[in-house]
Amino acid sequence: MIKIAKYGLDNFLIGIGIGLLLIFLAFFVFKPLPLKISSAIIGFFFVAFSLWFFRDPPRNIPLLAIEDHSIILAPADGKVVEIKEIDENKILRCRAVQISIFLSPLDVHVNRSPISGRVFYAEYYPGKYIVAYHPKASELNEHTLIGVENEFGKIAFKQIAGILARRVVSTLQTGDTVNAGDKIGMMKFGSRMDVIVPIGTQILTKIGKKVKGGETIIARLRKDINIPGTTQL
Repeated sequence: MIKIAKYGLDNFLIGIGIGLLLIFLAFFVFKPLPLKISSAIIGFFFVAFSLWFFRDPPRNIPLLAIEDHSIILAPADGKVVEIKEIDENKILRCRAVQISIFLSPLDVHVNRSPISGRVFYAEYYPGKYIVAYHPKASELNEHTLIGVENEFGKIAFKQIAGILARRVVSTLQTGDTVNAGDKIGMMKFGSRMDVIVPIGTQILTKIGKKVKGGETIIARLRKDINIPGTTQL
């Protein structure tokens, strides 16, 4: 049975309602055959898309991430579209590496904490709705910026709205304690997530790689263990 994300239940019910209404009209109200067929197809599309987009599948959190708080997981499903050095002057206040993950409308949009620790910063910023893969989307679009710290250091991550997205949902507040892989919110209808880590962090992913939120290890805060395939920035 498909589990529906609680963060998008309102939108899910609207989509299902529209779909069922169109299907009802197609079978019991509309007379012209072309109109019946069109209404039925569009109705089935609304139902199928709502079930698919708002799904909340279970995830197997890596044991390594649970035991080792230096491990950083992908916070969302999608494709890594950018890995670059930046100056993070808002909360980390250091030279950093930004890992950007683009979510298509077909990806799971439930977001998960990339690391275990204490939330020391949580702020919502209104903004524009340019395409999420645009380099400036991280700065200009509506987003929520979260900072988490533990014994190995601090990281930041952003939920960024895209051209279709009109709402970013985050449940985290300053002072909360989270575990790697915990569900923390949702972005609706195609978006992007940035993970920002200090220079020297081991980057365990690459541009073009598909990742799964709460399952794929993308980085590690400490460098004392050499992991095959690691790229040092």
